Amino acid sequence: MPRKISNKMPSIGIIGTGFYVPEKILTNKELTKFVDTSDEWIYQKTGIRERRIADSKEATSDLAIHAAEQAMHNAGIQAEDLDLIVLATSTPDMIQPATAPIVQGKIKAFKSAAFDVSAVCAGFVYATSVAYSMMRTNKNYKKTLVIGAETYSRILDWTDRTTCVYFGDGAGAVVLSKVKDGFGIQNYYLQNDGRGADIIKFLAGGSRYPATPETLAKNMHRFEMQGKQVWDFAVKVLPLSIKKVIEEAGKTIQDIDLIISHQANINIIKVSLDKLGLSMEKTYTNMDRYGNTSGASIPIALSEAHQKGLLKKGDNVVLVGFGGGLSYGAVYLKWAL
Repeated sequence: MPRKISNKMPSIGIIGTGFYVPEKILTNKELTKFVDTSDEWIYQKTGIRERRIADSKEATSDLAIHAAEQAMHNAGIQAEDLDLIVLATSTPDMIQPATAPIVQGKIKAFKSAAFDVSAVCAGFVYATSVAYSMMRTNKNYKKTLVIGAETYSRILDWTDRTTCVYFGDGAGAVVLSKVKDGFGIQNYYLQNDGRGADIIKFLAGGSRYPATPETLAKNMHRFEMQGKQVWDFAVKVLPLSIKKVIEEAGKTIQDIDLIISHQANINIIKVSLDKLGLSMEKTYTNMDRYGNTSGASIPIALSEAHQKGLLKKGDNVVLVGFGGGLSYGAVYLKWAL
């Protein structure tokens, strides 16, 4: 359900952004060499021209560290200033430990708590909401690093054109801290529909698939996505999430200056904004260059928009995500930088 925030608590907002994408570029044309598809088909269906692929020596934590360091530099803080690290990923370095403590150790943020959030493509919205709530209710958390980082190239079946054409690797990050009253995060909305939990999935053992050598061989590295069901879900919950989060904060669609959506498919964003009576001028997209980077897509797009000067102090901004789980939600904030 929507969560209305009391004004008696401190205002928390973004004071720094950063992102990182690997150097290797995989174009649609290159994909046609091993998948039965075409550049024209991929671009028309998704808006994607190319995506970035992590080097064999780059783990999800490595991408996260690059984004984190840029965000901290942008915020003017050091790793030792951090009290909390929340990392959203559905492609962790390993099952355990979580990826956030790996990042914490490598950047030497030893004073911070660190944990992962797994909500797939809505992961950054969930991670931001969790971090924000902790900061509002516990004075010990003054500076928080929120990261979205993914290496989907490691879990894709590169012979399956229904999935591999969409995804890329990357990481984005923001630093949250106290901001001037009236600015920062104003509201968040989180929701799930577990009835569709099998629409997007990565089979890797578990209670339904006991981890025997046979089942592991059969199920590991099998990312599956039902495209039509994802479309139907996304074009429903993207506009719903935006409306819910701003209406609970007493705002209207006309008040919103910029929407940063999960970069899944350009056509999903077009259809969803059209339902709200908005044009594409109200959003920023970059999936043409990076593809769908799952939980990293929102902070990457937000960081790019910030670096390009597309955000000004006082702007009403909505971050909206949707993905496996089925998870969805939005964060509404008044830009503080």
